[in-house]
Amino acid sequence: MNAPHESTCPPFALASRLPNVGTTIFTVMSALAAERGAVNLGQGFPDFDCDERIVEAVSRAMRDGHNQYPPMAGVLPLREAIARKIEAIHGRAYDPETEITVTAGATQALLTTILATVHPGDEVVVLEPTYDSYVPSIELAGGKPVFVSLEAPDYAIDFDKLARAITPRTRLVLINTPHNPTGRVWHAADMRRLEEIVRNTNVLILSDEVYEHMVYDGAPHESVARYPELARRSFVVSSFGKTFHVTGWKIGYVAAPAALMAEFRKVHQFNVFTVNTPMQMGLAAYLADPAPYLELPAFYQRKRDFFRAGLAGTRFKLLPCEGTYFQCVDYSAISDLPEAEFSKWLTTEIGVAAIPVSAFYHEPHESGVVRFCFAKREATLATALERLARL
Repeated sequence: MNAPHESTCPPFALASRLPNVGTTIFTVMSALAAERGAVNLGQGFPDFDCDERIVEAVSRAMRDGHNQYPPMAGVLPLREAIARKIEAIHGRAYDPETEITVTAGATQALLTTILATVHPGDEVVVLEPTYDSYVPSIELAGGKPVFVSLEAPDYAIDFDKLARAITPRTRLVLINTPHNPTGRVWHAADMRRLEEIVRNTNVLILSDEVYEHMVYDGAPHESVARYPELARRSFVVSSFGKTFHVTGWKIGYVAAPAALMAEFRKVHQFNVFTVNTPMQMGLAAYLADPAPYLELPAFYQRKRDFFRAGLAGTRFKLLPCEGTYFQCVDYSAISDLPEAEFSKWLTTEIGVAAIPVSAFYHEPHESGVVRFCFAKREATLATALERLARL
């Protein structure tokens, strides 16, 4: 038997596909919050349980023997339920056989759409601040991100700038409404303007709508599915994890016209192939009652209003929050630290974790703004507000 010995071989030299990507700020801040016992309002997940009925529906599907591979596109009862939901809310009929695919969460749906549509050298227009998976996905496809910046405090879309960003090389425009991290939403006039911009082009739209059921103050969610000119060129992404408080289940879906969906499925089948069967069957049964998602705006608006009322008594300046479960605040009256340093200080010294909005830009970008997540129990929010009031 050979004695153990130290290898004299040099380490493998591997050229990174994502040389600019390190550990995400969400992982860093969550780890720091856990280490310091801070209230974690950084990473976007609820600290309360989901509806017991959905757990029972999944358990029943397991007991009923739905434990083997489902169809690649997802079980038909779930795709049919998704189609009914979209038509009821947005008035567009998607064919569950050819135009809806169940995915392993929204991030997989986003990556798969980009891999299916973007060729090396294609341009993808991205509005930033932007969710952190978008740009790496574009780069993995060999595409070139083209950035249109939204600026604090209102993060309004400059549609003239957006129009100028579109060139003959543009393959895809990536939009997100309601918007993470800013909490802003697209309105009907915004969708009409986007229609005008893309009307005589071959540009596709990837619409990230994972917070679709978190739009407040009586406003509707303006999905691209509502607008024929946009719908015919769009992939619409949503997330059951966000909607039903089960982020760890990693299950979502994509809706798109049949020709676009055919290309999506070519990549999907070799990406994840399909998504776990009992959760699909459980969700199909749970969706028979629309109340849980129809009541969600009011549910989260109560949390938003409670949190904003508490923050109003602090030195933070509240920025608009029309949707999502995120609240951005300007801390310039408290500190002149850069956003990442302020977030670490807030976690370590005050005991409340936040996310720097600068982390959502591709280059250094300081606005003195951080993001809190209010998808928490009222007691959790109250503890955080008590600590923030000391500032």
